Amino acid sequence: MTTIRLLRPGRSATPPPVKPFRVLFVCMGNICRSPAAEGTFRHLLKLDGLEKHILCDSAGTIDYHTGAMPDARMRTAARDRGITLGGAARQIQPADLDTFDLILCMDEDNLEYVQQMAGGRKHRARVRLFCEFVTDSDAREVPDPYYGGTEGFDEVMDLLEDGCSNLLEHIRKKAGLEAKVK
Repeated sequence: MTTIRLLRPGRSATPPPVKPFRVLFVCMGNICRSPAAEGTFRHLLKLDGLEKHILCDSAGTIDYHTGAMPDARMRTAARDRGITLGGAARQIQPADLDTFDLILCMDEDNLEYVQQMAGGRKHRARVRLFCEFVTDSDAREVPDPYYGGTEGFDEVMDLLEDGCSNLLEHIRKKAGLEAKVK
């Protein structure tokens, strides 16, 4: 028996495209922690074949470094783990609050800044601390390595790899996404 499905005028047989889930990582200058989080998360998305389903970006709360590449020490720490950092620093904008489904701040100061920018409840629920997804450490914040030595950049990468892995699992479950078979 053949079933014929009739469509009403204006309806398509193809399901509407699924809107990608969008994550924004935020630190102060957008040259160390947040671009490293973005690069780490993009790396995981690519490995799992989810780069079309989950998108990410990064921004800073200040505009001191607008247009600058990520800090060379941060790029080195990431590269040592097979992660490439790119992009140019930018400052978070009010429009980002509507664009992104989840905004993850590296520390309490960034969180407070973005929450004040968010104002209303609708946006505030999207703004959280990145370390909520970190399980291998008791850290509440991702420390700013800018004024320290190379070990600080390695510590940041440890936190970011752990947190980004757990974040991806959280989003995957929430959105019903599966990783590609390896």
